[in-house]
Amino acid sequence: MDLALSLDAPLPGDIRKALEQAGFTRTFLGSDSPPVTDYGLGDDDAGFYAEFLVPLKGSELKRNGAPDVTASKAGINAQKLRHLELLLEAPWSVAIGPDSEVSFGESLHLLVPNPVSFIVQKLLIHEKRKGNKKAQDVLYIHDTLELFGGALDDLRALWVDQIRPSMPEKTARRAEKAAVALFEQVTDTVRDAARVPQDRRLTPKVLRSACVYGLGEILDGVR
Repeated sequence: MDLALSLDAPLPGDIRKALEQAGFTRTFLGSDSPPVTDYGLGDDDAGFYAEFLVPLKGSELKRNGAPDVTASKAGINAQKLRHLELLLEAPWSVAIGPDSEVSFGESLHLLVPNPVSFIVQKLLIHEKRKGNKKAQDVLYIHDTLELFGGALDDLRALWVDQIRPSMPEKTARRAEKAAVALFEQVTDTVRDAARVPQDRRLTPKVLRSACVYGLGEILDGVR
C-alpha cells in the first residue's frame, strides 16, 4: 500500500512511533540518504506493508549531485515520485467499519486513487524506476486492468472526461505513448513481472496481451 503525503502540510505526531506501536517493522531499501523504507506487518507471504510517497518537484539531483529521491518527515522516510498529483484526481471513496468486509473498529471513509490515475501515474514514471520496481509496476498495471476488466467503458469515460483534461496535453500524450511502448513486445521487464506472483500461473505473453487490450480500451488513441 502506498500512502501519499504533502511536505507542506502539518502531519500528526510521530508516524513511525505509531507504526511501531501497531506492530510494523522497518525495512531499509537501497543506499539513498535517507533510505527508501518499507513498513511491514506480518510475514512476507500474507502480510501487509506500507510505503510513503511525496511529490518530486524540480531537479532530480540535490546540490551536491546526489539523487534527490527521499525525504523525512514525522519520523518516517518517504520516497519522492513525480506525477503524484494524478493520484488525488477524482479519488474513490471506500467505506470501512465494524460490519464491512474489511473490519475496522469505527466507520471511516477512505479516499483511494481511481484505477485510471493509478495506471497512468505508473506509465509516466516507468522510465525512471529502478531495479525490480519496473517489473512490480508492470504487474500492478496488469492486475488493476484484470480487477476492473468488467468496467473498461467506465474507466475510459473517466480517462476522457476527468483525468486527461486535468493533465497538460504533452503529459497526457506521453502517457499514451508509454502505454504502447511498454507493451509493444514481450521484454525482460514483462518476463520479470510475470514471474513475481507465486500463487498463480501467469505467462509473459498473457500479461502483455491483457495490458495491450485493457490499455487500448481505456486510453484515448492507444490501439
